[in-house]
This record gives sequence, C-alpha cells and structure tokens, in this order.
Amino acid sequence: DEDGNALPLGEKGEIVVKGENVMMGYWKNEKATNETVKDGWLYTGDLGYMDKDGFLYVLGRFKSLLISSDGEKYSPEGIEEALVQQTAAVEQVVLYNNQKPYTVALIVPSREAIKRSLTAMGIDFNSQEAAEAAITFVNNELAKFKSGGEFEGMFPDRWLPATFALLGEPFTEQNGMVNSTMKVVRGKVEKAYSDRIDGLYTPEGKNIFNQANVIVAKEILGAG
Repeated sequence: DEDGNALPLGEKGEIVVKGENVMMGYWKNEKATNETVKDGWLYTGDLGYMDKDGFLYVLGRFKSLLISSDGEKYSPEGIEEALVQQTAAVEQVVLYNNQKPYTVALIVPSREAIKRSLTAMGIDFNSQEAAEAAITFVNNELAKFKSGGEFEGMFPDRWLPATFALLGEPFTEQNGMVNSTMKVVRGKVEKAYSDRIDGLYTPEGKNIFNQANVIVAKEILGAG
C-alpha cells in the first residue's frame, strides 16, 4: 500500500520485486535510487494484485491513479488506451480526477476523422452548425463505452469522462508532453492545461459545447 505494507491476496497495490535480478541503483543518482530501491525491494510504480493461484495482474501505473470524490482509486491508462484504439475521434487523451465528483478528459482529436464525419453528413465546415457537429461526433465516440454503447461494461461509467476539453495541439516531445519513450507525461499535461481542467468542473465547462471547445473545433475545421 502507500505506506509500504504488504497487502493480502486480491487487494490492489504497488508491485515491488526483490531478487538477484534487481539493480543496485541508478548510476550516480542517489536520490532516484533511494526513491526506487528500499531495503532491497524495487518499487516498480506499477499497480497490480496477486490472485489465489499466485498470478500477478498488472493494472496500470500506481503513481498515476485517479481518485474520485468518494476516495475510489482507479488507473486511467487502460481506459485511455481503449479510447484511442476503439474510437475514430481520439488521437491522444489524458483522463483526470483528483477527488472530484466526475472524471474529465483532455482530448487531442483526430482532425481527419472529424472532417470525414462532417463531409459524410454534408455539413459545410464554415456553417453555423459545423463546430457543434464536430464536438457531437467526439462525444458520440466516447459514448460507445457508456451504457447502451458498443463497448458497454468495459469500464464502470463513473470512470469514464463526463465531459471533455478539445485541444488544438498534440502532445509531443517538442512541447515536453511526451517523453523519449513516447509516453505522455501526465503531470506536464495537467499543468499546461490546468485552466481547462478547472473549467470542466464549472457549469459552463461541463457543457461539451462550451466556448473553448467551440473555438478549437472551428480551428480544426479551418472555419472563421
């Protein structure tokens, strides 16, 4: 658990390992070593649990757990991966919940998928309805994972985003939001878009057709 105590079978916690395969530490980095290797145990940063048959289940990153307002903890990685892989609308996504009443998402949408969708519906990119149609398309893709959707039951509804912020810029190494292994640096994304996150917990922001989303949708469509 968070205090370093061993957990019983079936209970989720951080995966730690010990043995001759464990490194002695990081080269010339005592601080990182002390944070990672404690009493010979390597703290992996991964979340998991052991079942009664001795199988280890890896659920995601322990340090990136989201926490709902009732204290429930859950890993966002599997959900984020599914949203990217199973929807046409989402190119990149970061979920957020830090003891809030609902989960929100920062979404880098697929510009091509949005344009294809609107073209198929015969909607002019410069029309009054275009931005709303683009936002609706993204929302409908997310709804595939909710009650009644194609992927219903894959994740609890309460873990899925209740609303989202569309972002006009992708997460890249150049802007520091993706590391050298192409993993999104969650903390940097949250810091860069803290205002958007805060806005999603306001009445206006919870409405997916909020002004910030409309502005991004128009930019994606090249509309004025």
